[in-house]
Amino acid sequence: MDDVARAAQTIGKFLQVFTTNGGLRLRFRVKARGVRPGGAEGSEGSRAGAAAAEGAAKSAPSSLYIEFTGPDTPVLTARNGDVLNALEHLAAKILRLEPEEHDRVSFDADNFKADRDREMRAAAAAAVERVQLTGRPHAFPAMSSRERRALHMVLKESGLATASSGEGPGRFVVLYPAGMDPSVPVAAEQPARVHDSGRVRTAFRHR
Repeated sequence: MDDVARAAQTIGKFLQVFTTNGGLRLRFRVKARGVRPGGAEGSEGSRAGAAAAEGAAKSAPSSLYIEFTGPDTPVLTARNGDVLNALEHLAAKILRLEPEEHDRVSFDADNFKADRDREMRAAAAAAVERVQLTGRPHAFPAMSSRERRALHMVLKESGLATASSGEGPGRFVVLYPAGMDPSVPVAAEQPARVHDSGRVRTAFRHR
C-alpha cells in the first residue's frame, strides 16, 4: 500500500459497488490514518467512491480506516461482526496486502469495533489480576486472528506470557502466570454473560 491515495480510491470504488448492488442504506468514509482529516463519503449508492482519497496527504500513513453509518449498519455488525471482518479480508486481497499487512485496513460501523476494543482491554486487565491472584492460567473465548493479535499486544504490557491455542475459528488466547510453561494446554473459556449495560464481567464478550 505504497500509494495510499490510490488505495483509498480503490476501496472507495469497491464499497460504492457493494452498497449500491446490495441495496444497503449505508454511508461510508475512508480515512487515511496518520494524516490530516480527509477522505470521502459514499451514501446509499449516491456518491462516487472514487472521491475516497480526497483531502488525504501525499505522505503514506500507516493504515486506512473505513467507517460506516446509516440504518443498515446492523447488517454489518450481526453475528459478531462477520460482514465487517469479511469486508476487511476482501479489502486486503484487493490491495494485495501481505498477511502481516492486513491490519493496515480496518472497518468499523457505529463504533462496534471500538467498543469491542474497550471491552477487550477491560477483560485483559481483569484476566491479568485474576492470574496474578490465583496463579492459574486464564483462557479467553475464541476470537478472530486480528483480535488475538490485538489481545496479545495488550497483555504483553503485563509481562506475563501468552500463547494461542486451538484450531481454526476455535483458536483462542491463553494468559499464563509467571514461571508457568506457556505450552501447558488449557481449555477455551465460554463467552461470559454480560450486564444489560454492556459491561464485561470477567471475560471478553464474544457476540
